[in-house]
Amino acid sequence: MRNATKLTTAVLAAGALTLGLTACGSDKDSASDTSGPLIVAASPVPHAEILNYVKDNLAKDAGLDLEVKEFTDYVTPNTATEDGSVGANYFQNQPYLDDFNKKNGTHIVPVVTVHLEPLGLYSSKVKSADDLKSGATIAVPNDSVNEARALKLLAANGIITLKDGVGNEATPSDITKNPKDLKFKELEAAQTPRSLEDVDAAVINGNYAIEADLSPAEDALVLESATDNPYGNFLAVKEGNEDDPRVKKLAKLLTSPEVKKFIEDKYEGSVIASF
Repeated sequence: MRNATKLTTAVLAAGALTLGLTACGSDKDSASDTSGPLIVAASPVPHAEILNYVKDNLAKDAGLDLEVKEFTDYVTPNTATEDGSVGANYFQNQPYLDDFNKKNGTHIVPVVTVHLEPLGLYSSKVKSADDLKSGATIAVPNDSVNEARALKLLAANGIITLKDGVGNEATPSDITKNPKDLKFKELEAAQTPRSLEDVDAAVINGNYAIEADLSPAEDALVLESATDNPYGNFLAVKEGNEDDPRVKKLAKLLTSPEVKKFIEDKYEGSVIASF
């Protein structure tokens, strides 16, 4: 996301998935046919799990025909929503979406915020952030918003200091104090859990941490606070489709007491309902 090369790599990595998804919408795309099923692109954990709970337990009574398509990258769900291959997506937060729309000329808009996945610092080599040695290497997500979010997490916990007023474009060049002379390895967000054996620590998005059998509530050396956190994940559609009756039904179900209980029971604080 930081440059065209990284964006192209991410798109190519998801190529097979994109082709399969386009095929299923080739005759009549999901966004234009409001009488057909609502196809939602989602990250496997927890987004697709939450959607499948809705599909299996709530959708039928609400008169909603719901299909869930899983993707492991952060690019294809938005491009598929933009081109109408899917009717909606559920995987991202507002700063990420703002950055994506700006850089890619897409027109995706949020519908309803459902949950927060706290970003955390993890390590298989040390038990606390204080134990990180001088010159240690930290893996961080390479898309601009999540890298900035990772650096702000480290700054909030006194590990580094960032320039005053730095926002969602922060990079390692914005670090003003780095007492341990930490090195930063930029990786695609999905790769950060796999890097734990090769680096001293990694900042990992909550969904990828859970997929890797890490518990943000228990295993993170430091963890984002949920208080006033702008990174809640939401259901999103292409602009103009907010009033699709299928989307409205899904938005209502995703913010129902049943879904809140499901999130609380299944994720035990590693995913936090935002409603």
